[in-house]
This record gives sequence, C-alpha cells and structure tokens, in this order.
Amino acid sequence: MPLRVSAWRAAVAGLILAGAGCATAVPVQEMSNARQAVRAAEEVDAARYAPLPMRRARILLEQARLKLEAGDYRQARVFALDARRAAYRARQQALAGARTAAW
Repeated sequence: MPLRVSAWRAAVAGLILAGAGCATAVPVQEMSNARQAVRAAEEVDAARYAPLPMRRARILLEQARLKLEAGDYRQARVFALDARRAAYRARQQALAGARTAAW
C-alpha cells in the first residue's frame, strides 16, 4: 500500500511540475506576433492616423521586451498580447483615417 501512495504522489507532483513548466514557457510566438502587428500598423502610417493606439502598442511591446529580458515570461506574454491588440487597433484606425483623408 505505501508503494501505491508514493506512486500516486509522484504522478501528482509530475503533473504539477509539467503545468508549471507550461505556464512559464518563453513567449516566443506572442512576441513575434506583437512585433509583426506593430510593423503592420507602421506600414499604414498609424503613427500619423492613429497616434495614441500606436504609441500604446509600442510602449506595451517595449514592456514585453523588458519583462522577457528579466525572465518574467508570464508578464511578458501579457504585455505582448496587449501590444498586438493595440497595434491591430492602430492599424484599423489608420486605415479608416487614410480612407477619410482621401475623400
């Protein structure tokens, strides 16, 4: 019986460690997505047509980079996801602003 209990504990400990490993993985894809979104916004002149969301996207991306360098992967992921969303908003607003300016 003691063998079964220790095997069960080992299995539970393994699952906990596996879950913890996933939670602290380096957010490579999230950082890449955020950088690409910022570049896409820059390509449609978002700094001109949507300066506030573009500035927010850049600040969030920089915060993500700093957190990544500090090893705070969870917070880096949060900032990267927020940066991507802000860049997307900036791009959408810039496209709308450019269309309006063309009229």
